[in-house]
Amino acid sequence: MFGKTIKIYLSDASASGLRHVEIVNWSGQAVACPRSKFSELKTWEEAQRPGVYFLLEQHATDGRNNVYIGESENVYDRLVDHFRNKDFWSEVVFFTSKDENLTKAHIKYLESRITVLALDADRYDLENGNTPPQSSLPRSERSAMEEYLHNIKMVMGTLGHPLLEKLDATSSNKEEKKSETEEEEIFYFKIKGLTAKGKRSNEGFVLLKESQMVKETSDNFIKYKQKLLEKREDLINDENIVEVSNKCFTLKKDVLMSSSSYAAAIIAGTARSGPESWKNSIGKSLKQIEEDSI
Repeated sequence: MFGKTIKIYLSDASASGLRHVEIVNWSGQAVACPRSKFSELKTWEEAQRPGVYFLLEQHATDGRNNVYIGESENVYDRLVDHFRNKDFWSEVVFFTSKDENLTKAHIKYLESRITVLALDADRYDLENGNTPPQSSLPRSERSAMEEYLHNIKMVMGTLGHPLLEKLDATSSNKEEKKSETEEEEIFYFKIKGLTAKGKRSNEGFVLLKESQMVKETSDNFIKYKQKLLEKREDLINDENIVEVSNKCFTLKKDVLMSSSSYAAAIIAGTARSGPESWKNSIGKSLKQIEEDSI
């Protein structure tokens, strides 16, 4: 992997306004636009081209954001229809090309692959009714579109929408080796005869699938953070945790938490220090590892 330079132009000097995004030496480009600024897009030549787009819900109150993924030979014309008929989204991000080489077959291929990646990552709820079929492309064109897709993932993450990135892929951009080092990246938290597993991530701390959780919560837990109690309730309502016994829940999927302490607290049902609670396979605490790295 090589480093990348991403340039973001703020059209009104606002970090949340209309933004044009490009990667140095890439023929693609992206535009991010809040719904409140949508009328300004009609003057942007970048929006009058073939491309793929994401209609994004921001700051969902139920803990999950929604997204609609689509393609069009004229992105702006299609977005006008969505502006009139879809009211869930608060921001659109679309990708087009600076040249004329992005065809209908290309964007259909990208739409299909993006939808599959979004479903696999399972970070947002898809508003799409189904997965569109993948267009047939020559091998060389598929390779070019896979590189384009890699850049889409990078730009979306930079804009704060890592919806195409799997949680277990966020901890490092380097290829990991199957070795003892990898084992040390898994952390364990044991409490009341139960065991939870987790990994550090660039976004926080990931609780891993099949981790066990104490079912009961203490008054201390509720006072500690009301949003953690709501997070537990969301996991139950979305059927992402299952009741194993009257004392234990088990996670059915990986779950991203903002910190190791929040992850430990949601497992224990009470306030906990994450750096002291989580230990690797040889018994070294996260706190020790962090201190040793300074």
